[in-house]
Amino acid sequence: MFPHRSSSIPAGRPRRLVRWLRVACAAAPIALAACSSVDRQKLVAAAPSFFDDAAFAPSTEPVDPSTVFTVTPEMQAYVDTQILPIARTKGLRTALTDALYTRSKLQLEYEASMTRNAAEAFTARQGNCLSLVIMTGAFAKAMGLNVTFQQVSIDEAWSRTGDLYFMSGHVNLQLERQFADTVGKFDRYAVYTIDFMPPPDTFGLHVHPISEQTVLAMYMNNRAAEALVAGQVDNAYWRAREAVKLDPRFLSSYNTLAVIYLRHDDPARADAVLHAALLQSPDNPRMLANDAQALRRLGRDTEATAIETRLAAVEPYPPFFFYNRGEAALKSGDLAMARQMFKRELEREPDYHEFHYGLAVADFGLGMVDEARSELAIALENSVKRTDHDLYAAKLDRLKSYRQWTPPPSTVQ
Repeated sequence: MFPHRSSSIPAGRPRRLVRWLRVACAAAPIALAACSSVDRQKLVAAAPSFFDDAAFAPSTEPVDPSTVFTVTPEMQAYVDTQILPIARTKGLRTALTDALYTRSKLQLEYEASMTRNAAEAFTARQGNCLSLVIMTGAFAKAMGLNVTFQQVSIDEAWSRTGDLYFMSGHVNLQLERQFADTVGKFDRYAVYTIDFMPPPDTFGLHVHPISEQTVLAMYMNNRAAEALVAGQVDNAYWRAREAVKLDPRFLSSYNTLAVIYLRHDDPARADAVLHAALLQSPDNPRMLANDAQALRRLGRDTEATAIETRLAAVEPYPPFFFYNRGEAALKSGDLAMARQMFKRELEREPDYHEFHYGLAVADFGLGMVDEARSELAIALENSVKRTDHDLYAAKLDRLKSYRQWTPPPSTVQ
């Protein structure tokens, strides 16, 4: 957590059949600047027609956005005993960030395996970026602070699970100064921004306010994607449906809903949803890729080819393009080519753990043990899920043992 204080506010390229989603830290809404307000209103009006409730079994878990920001008795007790005493000398905002994010206090851990609501993040003492923003916002509102959620424009960051690919956006929040809270106290800044990226990474980036309804839609969209990963297509549908209802202008949820229809073997409805969303964001590569799949499955090959041609022009080298080629080279035994492809992917996304792991495998196969160990250590450092962290840690331990092993001296008979 990094609180900031300020005084102002190619054609022909092969493509894998995958599903593209926008999720994780926060599923950032697609820019609508080029769309007229009339078109957006038409999309809002048409949104309910995209639902097919009868085709899906009831959710096995509650889908209730009203609980996302709920402050439990345990959380309120934390406010009363840990935050308010500090606030008497430091002010509410500084007291809040100190109590939540100082390591000797709540000891929160960044963990991206699921998107938690405020109470779940507090109980688990961990969460992804969106979870921590939601929990912080819940505490701030319980303390009477004015909260503004913000979308931060960052470069696309991708991850994947199976054939599902995820693009992560970013949100933070601002706490406005209350005059009575700052009189005679240290905290006198007009704007106090709480972010979960280091200041050099966010400094100078474009931000714009988003509503709490959009944050709730992001939460439901993330939970829908996580349900898809778990194979819970019915649960995913109800969450994506709720995301569309919460903020019909949030196009990411339409894309998620379309992927759910593809998984549910309903390409016609997937195409209908994507067609409407593409009218608002015609060059969005994620939706173009998914719509091409839907059209292929409907036998509308001419239209699908046209979409794919357009997609190749918009995005010649999609996310994981070079990584997938590196994997193929590994399987064929061409370690040098695999290493080259993994390094090219790292030029585009230098922090993604899976790319460093792939490079470590290639380096080890080429006898570059020190390099492999270094790449594996970077993969471990950049992992955001406990399962990935444990996997890399175990492999790194084995690699260390390999380097330290010395064969016994031979005995001459």
